[in-house]
Amino acid sequence: MKLTLASKSAARTALLTGAGVPFEAVGSGVDEDEIKRALLAEDAGPKEIAEALAQAKAVAVSQGRPGLVIGADQTLDLAGELYDKVETVDQARERLKRLRSRPHQLHSAVVVAEDGQVVWRETASATLTMRDFSDAFLEAYLAEEGEAALGSVGCYRLEGPGAQLFSKIQGDYFAILGLPLMGLLELLRRRGVLTA
Repeated sequence: MKLTLASKSAARTALLTGAGVPFEAVGSGVDEDEIKRALLAEDAGPKEIAEALAQAKAVAVSQGRPGLVIGADQTLDLAGELYDKVETVDQARERLKRLRSRPHQLHSAVVVAEDGQVVWRETASATLTMRDFSDAFLEAYLAEEGEAALGSVGCYRLEGPGAQLFSKIQGDYFAILGLPLMGLLELLRRRGVLTA
């Protein structure tokens, strides 16, 4: 069974590769900004937006490719407000100051489609609480991470120095990295992509 990841995300590619999953990664071609705008106009929350984007990617790519297609998306939810990725280190500094000493949620949705139809879905949410780090720590962190801080909506990588930003983390590690993996692997075993 052929498997496609409808994403060029380095983190998701690394997770699937590390788990020994054979797949091909392609861009989805989905206008994520347009979908977000429409959903926000309907008062959709961050979790619903992650689910809708994951589905849109999986369905769009599966209409033109054989086999199973994985679509995934992750949103950051701070007190019910959706946050997008920042573009500069100065914006990352402001984002981290806003998150400092507060809990936020990451909603990671994964949808698998075949022939334009959804065949499986899962959403996992994690709650991450940042510690009350000093401005000096923040500056040292940004100096070390640099542009890498711009790769995630929260401006951190838990698999890197970003782990030091937190006092408490509750939830699935793989979901925090952007792809709830355990249920997906089980589906892939059931469908013969992976050996059971």
